[in-house]
Amino acid sequence: MPTYDYHCDSCSHEFEEFQYINDAPLKKCPNCKKNKLRRLIGGGAAIVFRGSGFYQTDYRSDSYRKAAKADTAPKSEAASSPSCKGCPASNECKAKT
Repeated sequence: MPTYDYHCDSCSHEFEEFQYINDAPLKKCPNCKKNKLRRLIGGGAAIVFRGSGFYQTDYRSDSYRKAAKADTAPKSEAASSPSCKGCPASNECKAKT
C-alpha cells in the first residue's frame, strides 16, 4: 500500500497517509478540519538490493548446489589412477607397490 504525503494550505500541517492507489485523495485536514488539504508529489521508496547479487546461480535448488559441489570436489590420486582398481583412497594403495 503506497504512502502519500499531504500538506494543509490553511495550517501548514504535513503528514503521511497509507492509502490504496484507487482511493480518492483526502480533502479535510485532521489538524484544523478545513478543506485545504492537498496531496504532495513524493519521491517514492528506494529499491534496496541486498546480498551477493542477482545471478542465475543464486536461485538454484539445494540439490543442484550439492551436485555442483561434488563435481568440483578434488578427487583422490588413487581413485583417478588407471592402474588402481577399487582400492580405498588412502596413502597405502596396493596397486602402486
